[in-house]
Amino acid sequence: MKLTLQTTAAAALLLASSLAAMADDTSINRIEPSTFGIDQAEIASIRSQMQAAVDGDHIAGALLLVGNNEGVGLLETVGTQGPDDATPVDEQTIFRIYSMTKPIVSVAAMSMVEDGLLSIDDPVGKYIPAFNSLEIIDQETGATRPAQNEMTVAHLLTHKSGLVQSIFAMGTTLGGMYEANVPSDGSATAREVADSLGNLPLLFEPGTAWHYGHSTDVLGAVLEVAAGQTLDVILNERIFEPLGMDETTFYVPTSKASRIAEPVHGAMSDNTIVRPMLSGGGGLNSTTEDYVRFAQMLLNDGEYNGARILEEDTLALMQEERITDDVSREYFFYGDRGGWSLGFHLQPVDASNPDGPSNFGWRGIGGTLFLVDPANDFFMIYMEQKRGGPRGAPFDNNVAQRVVYEAID
Repeated sequence: MKLTLQTTAAAALLLASSLAAMADDTSINRIEPSTFGIDQAEIASIRSQMQAAVDGDHIAGALLLVGNNEGVGLLETVGTQGPDDATPVDEQTIFRIYSMTKPIVSVAAMSMVEDGLLSIDDPVGKYIPAFNSLEIIDQETGATRPAQNEMTVAHLLTHKSGLVQSIFAMGTTLGGMYEANVPSDGSATAREVADSLGNLPLLFEPGTAWHYGHSTDVLGAVLEVAAGQTLDVILNERIFEPLGMDETTFYVPTSKASRIAEPVHGAMSDNTIVRPMLSGGGGLNSTTEDYVRFAQMLLNDGEYNGARILEEDTLALMQEERITDDVSREYFFYGDRGGWSLGFHLQPVDASNPDGPSNFGWRGIGGTLFLVDPANDFFMIYMEQKRGGPRGAPFDNNVAQRVVYEAID
């Protein structure tokens, strides 16, 4: 076909239009680091520390990002996607975000509360009948007794359910029960796992203490029953599609396998193998570009680019402290520091003022972290994949949070 001036111009216009649409679709809009009070010397220092973790063979690569509703002011990457992968880490690298799944599922739960599909005061047994006859175990004797309190949806959101996890109960009678009765290989569905958990005793009366564990896995099963949909469909309809998070999935298509980050030490499960389990507690994979959309929505009071995921009042409710004086902190990871809300860890922005404003967010066992700080108008995301290896890494998600706050301060 002979190209005319008009067809060439039309093709150029179409290409320009396509490129503009792609640019508009990205969540990584760069702005000056000075927006956050971060200067070039601080950036160089942060990058040097990140690189030291790669050079010390702790991780293959990492990414650190700081942004707000204006854009992204800090985006530093080091290393590659894996020990045998020459592909540099970037905002499109796919990470197993593990427990950073929990805040997403918690937001979905609260959107269903807004729609009247469930209440945080509903008994879990309303949706999963196995939770209608709860028992409490005596850790010393192994004896059980009937529970006096009902487990509610709020207890699942706040980890005050009495549910734990075998990794946090090793060597105990209850830990052995978890290992023997709760499928951990992804071969059972979320509702089957919830049924198994409902038939096991609890560590304590619901509402009386905080303990990490399978609470959000059970919450995912509750959402499935309440919505009459599987958890992946619920998240797609309520969060991922409205926000444009099309890279966030429970299992990664093999066509995208070349973008998956891997650890230097140990091995992580093959997240391209589709299994029945859709884990609300830790099953999602995501990219930095995608998670920026979620974090920015939270910073912007529940809305992103015109898509409202939660009402402002609902998100404000989700940030209220739920480890009150009548709740034991015996098992809380941080002792007397910080707290927990309806789905998020709370940390005082100023450690010397525990009653001051807090940021909120959570982390994943594979090394990832995100937090949202409304008081200082920013969110941060740190991505790496780590499983085991030598201690004393010069950079990790704890260091990432510290150096960002030092730079901003």
